[in-house]
Parts: sequence; structure tokens; C-alpha cells
Amino acid sequence: MSDEPRKQIDCPSAPANADGARIFGVMTGTPEEHRVGYLTEALPVTEKLLSLSGPAKPTELFRIAAPCANGGCKHFKDNSCALAQRIVAGVPAVVNALPACQIRSTCRWFRQEGKEACFRCPQVMTDIPNASDFEKQIADSD
Repeated sequence: MSDEPRKQIDCPSAPANADGARIFGVMTGTPEEHRVGYLTEALPVTEKLLSLSGPAKPTELFRIAAPCANGGCKHFKDNSCALAQRIVAGVPAVVNALPACQIRSTCRWFRQEGKEACFRCPQVMTDIPNASDFEKQIADSD
């Protein structure tokens, strides 16, 4: 066994109140075609930043990363993220080059699904108001 500490693995779709939460993207585009605008630096979540979401849930406006909860998350099954698997299997890619993402080196989805997760990530919203049946199906736990 190595004495080196294990590198943190982050969930790229974490709740705003998670310990160690950082904002790494802001939703842009339209409600029908939303996209993540990736920040040049991931910012620690603060009340001041969260207040910028106004009446919307912070996770409707921001993409937030935090340490992966592993078995404490409804999406974590058989030592992997079932949400990342469903996104890669069911959602079409929206880019064909890796986005300029500040959390890729620690991202659970990238480590697990590789660049295919990154090609779909720019359209992922953690909380979608008025989500379609398809979006609910992808987001739902098995």
C-alpha cells in the first residue's frame, strides 16, 4: 500500500451545501438550449455567490463540484456513478473537443467515462425547472 494520499474525486453535479463545494461553471444559453460557461478558476461556494442565483435554486444557475459522496449518493452503484453512465449512454454529445474545465483532473465522470462524459457535460444542469420526461429519466436513479 502506498503512503501517498488518495487524490480527491469530485462529483461535477453536487449540491450547493456540500462540504468543499466549488462553482466551476455558470449556465448560459436559453432554457431550451442551456450550456455551461466554464470558469477559468473554480470558486469556493459562498453565500454571496449563491445569492447571485436570485429566486432560482443555485444548482439551476451554477455547476457545482464537491467531493464525491460515493455510497452516500443515490447515483453511486457498484463502485461507479450510474448518473454518468446514463448521461453518456442516453444524451447526445454537444461538443467534440474537451471543454476548458477546471475540475477534469479530479472529476468522477471523466475518470469513469472519459472524454465521452466531457462531450455531454456542457448541457448538464443539476436542477432543471420543468424538466422533460427524458431529462427526468436520465436524472432518475435506477
